[in-house]
Amino acid sequence: MRAKLAGIKRVEGDVKYNSLEVAKLINRAMMDGKKVVAEKQIYKAMDILGEKTGLKPLDVLMTALNNIKPKTEVRSRRIGGAAYQVPMPVPPRRQFSLSIRWLVEFSNKRSNSEYHTYGEKLAAEIMDAYNGQGATIKKRDDVHRQADANKAFSHFRW
Repeated sequence: MRAKLAGIKRVEGDVKYNSLEVAKLINRAMMDGKKVVAEKQIYKAMDILGEKTGLKPLDVLMTALNNIKPKTEVRSRRIGGAAYQVPMPVPPRRQFSLSIRWLVEFSNKRSNSEYHTYGEKLAAEIMDAYNGQGATIKKRDDVHRQADANKAFSHFRW
């Protein structure tokens, strides 16, 4: 028998924007428990977004996150001794979680020669996602393509 499910941890909004999304982004970008450093870089990225687009930075971030969110993904299912990659719809909480994870992951991978700070890297990645291009959008498309390729096993979904 499986143990009971872990409870959902509530995160409060961040200081500047009072936004749950920005707070989660700060927590995901944080390294070695240095939250103040992460906050400073995220807010710098948000300021850069505001300057570049002329729009509210929070709106740009939300649009970018919505562009990144995957709709379907493959999950492994064992049936009769064989493991099949079964395409399944992604629940909203996981969509949000994956979009933030990919955003941080690919902004970390950007080359240091182009950008001086993490805030600049993150702002560039958010702008790319906002415009429907870049590494995060490619990752989402790869996940969708994989789910599409395994459509033949969708009858194993339950």
